[in-house]
Formats: sequence, C-alpha cells, structure tokens
Amino acid sequence: MSREAMPQPGAWRGAGGAEKPTLEAGAASPGPPRAARAAAEHEEDMYRAADEIEKDKELLMQERGSSGEPRLSVAPEMEIMDYCRREWRGNTQQAARMRKGYEEVSQKFTSIRRVRGDNYCALRATLFQAMSQATASPAWLQDPELTRLPEKLISKHSWIKQWKLGLQLEEKGEDLVENIKESLALLRRKWAALADLGTAEARQLACDELFASADEEYLLYEAIKFLMLSRAIELYDDREQGKDVPFFSVLLFARDTSRDPAQLLRNHLNQVGHTGGLEQVEMLLLAHAMRHTICAYRLSKHGTEEFLTVFPTDPPRDWPVVTLIAEDDRHYNIPVRLCQETSL
Repeated sequence: MSREAMPQPGAWRGAGGAEKPTLEAGAASPGPPRAARAAAEHEEDMYRAADEIEKDKELLMQERGSSGEPRLSVAPEMEIMDYCRREWRGNTQQAARMRKGYEEVSQKFTSIRRVRGDNYCALRATLFQAMSQATASPAWLQDPELTRLPEKLISKHSWIKQWKLGLQLEEKGEDLVENIKESLALLRRKWAALADLGTAEARQLACDELFASADEEYLLYEAIKFLMLSRAIELYDDREQGKDVPFFSVLLFARDTSRDPAQLLRNHLNQVGHTGGLEQVEMLLLAHAMRHTICAYRLSKHGTEEFLTVFPTDPPRDWPVVTLIAEDDRHYNIPVRLCQETSL
C-alpha cells in the first residue's frame, strides 16, 4: 500500500524515518467475523463488542470448561491442511482464498497450533512463539533497570496511573507499580528458565504449562503491554525533540485516538484483553517493544504483496524471528514444524 493511501500526519519533526509499512494505519478491520464453521468443531470466537463489556465477569466464569480444567490458550498441533479443510470447507470466495493461503503456508510449515481467539490473541501468539523458541534470554530483559522502569515512568507521567489491569487480575492489590514490577520480573524469570532448557521439545512443554496457568499468563501480557507503552513514550519524546523516528510511529500518533502516549494508553492499550486486540500499527509497536521480527502470513491478503507482512519492514539482523498466521488481522495462529529452510 502506498504512503499516499495512508492518513498523513503532516510535517512532523523527526518524521523522516525510512520505514513505510505496506499496511493500513490501524488496520484492524471492523468488518464481519470469520465465516461460520461447523458448530461441533468450532470454539467460539471471543472477540467482544464494546456494548458487551458488562458481560466480562460472566465470561470470566466461563474460563473453565465443564471438567473444571482451564481452556487451552494454545491448542496442540495438527496437520495444517487438515485444519484448513476443517475450518474453510465452504464455496465462498473467502473460503477459496483462505485455502489457497494455507496451501502456500503448507509449503513452509507442516503443522499449526490454534491460538485462543480472545482479545489477547496477538499478544498470546507472539509471546508464546518467542518464548517457546528462545535459546537465550534477551539482553534487554536482563537489564537491571527493567524492574525499576514502572516507578521511573509513573513518577514522570502521572497519567499512567490510569492503567487498567486485565480482568483476570482484578483481585490483585491496587499498587500499580508493584503489579507491573511483578509482571516484568515474572517475564524475565520465565523467559530465562525456558532458554535454559536443553531441547525445543522441553521448551514447548514448559511453554504449554506456563500458558495454561491463568495467573502467570495474564501477568506476562501486562508486562508486554507496559513495554509497549514504554517504547511508545520513547518514540514520542524522540519525535518531539526532532529526532528521526520509524515511520510506523508517525502513523501510531496520527490517529485521533492516540495523539500522544496518554491517549494510546486510554484508548488502545487499556482495551487490549477487554474490548479490543492489537491493530496492525500496534503490531509494529509490539515488535519494537519485544525486539523481535514478526512475520505474519495474512491469509485474507493471499495473492497480494501483503500476504507475508513483516513487522517492522526493515528489522535489525540480530532480532529473533517469530512467524504467525493471521486469518483476519485479528486472530493469529502459530505455524510449527518448518519443512524447509527459508529466509526473510
């Protein structure tokens, strides 16, 4: 997509970065949900409209199935074309496009793991993939200043006190600094423990266990959201000081709902896990916050140059790569078992 097709922010200082992602600004489409699947085989899509927020607590009571066991955040792997045939068996243009997309992905990956489709879906898929394939703890995560970051930022930006914890964490105390510090410390500890495991199979099993523990899983999302906010503040301040910034950050703060980091928190990050997920421009922010390259097969874009979208468009070579499958820019699944060596 050309830059001319994007909303233009005007002559901002520091807007000279070369990054011009081929995606819509705020590209989470408000369009219809995915095509209906066979009822016996299809779990509910848990994206919720804003007018359903009063049902949140009832939904939390449904987090456990009739057996009393927590629902899987990331389902066991299955053969990718078996999954495709099960989910996209119709004769519509959309179903045909999705099948073609899956056929192309199956040339690189043999299997898929379905990610639970609530409003944490993008965070869940990205973090699970990053942690399950980690062979070393990232340097930025080992920084001793990391757990001091909440106190530092909140003392400087009092509006961060508007932070909204995930519904699953509402029973925690009201000390925001301590809650965020706890989440960052947990992220550091769990990532390091996974990286220390000797085999990919051991990491997968440990990750499955971690993401089945609701208390810990949702704390990890708070940590990542805070890192996203921290990165957004850094980019905004750089732009205000006339420094060069990545082009996606120009788009991020060009939206009427996120003219500055405070609005980004109130109108976007606070809604993640409640009434909304991550928009496409926020996937770029996620990539920068985690210092990971996110490669997404956008199946609805099959046959276009946007079929394989890379966040960011020109990543540093030393960033680890995670690969996702997006059916509709809202729901992400995880491809597994590479069947041939590929490169970006």
